[in-house]
Amino acid sequence: MSFLRFSKKGSSQSLLHQLKYKNKPEIGVELGRLYGNILRENGFTHNWDQITPVPLHPLKQKKRGYNQSEQFASALSESLGTPVALSLVRLQFTETQTKKSRMERIENVAEVFDVDPNFPVRGKKILLVDDVMTTGATLITCANILLEKGSDMVDLAVIAAGKNQ
Repeated sequence: MSFLRFSKKGSSQSLLHQLKYKNKPEIGVELGRLYGNILRENGFTHNWDQITPVPLHPLKQKKRGYNQSEQFASALSESLGTPVALSLVRLQFTETQTKKSRMERIENVAEVFDVDPNFPVRGKKILLVDDVMTTGATLITCANILLEKGSDMVDLAVIAAGKNQ
């Protein structure tokens, strides 16, 4: 599921750029609140046991000061009454994916994530959230790990997705 359609040089790109690079975490919160309200109004309040954001590497999060996907997740959580669980950890620092091809993106995130043992996922229905989906490599990798570790179901939600997604 995607709240916005991503288009280069469009409003969605501007919002995501401000959210990620201009220290505007409140944009993620507001977009999560708006999308969460739409999902709630359309009967999605009991679909998931938890909302799990795609994690940033600790060094990247420290530099940025926040995880934009976690901001989005926290507001979705409030609107839907579904708890956020930081079930995934990023094991390796990766370069930005913005200039990589689909295959390079898949290879770039292949061994990067794992489930945090403090947040078991066995038997859980999870809404996995991220800021933007272009090729889907990160989300697919994270969803597969959650399923391999015993999640019953993983749905995906992003702030924005490219037109071919």
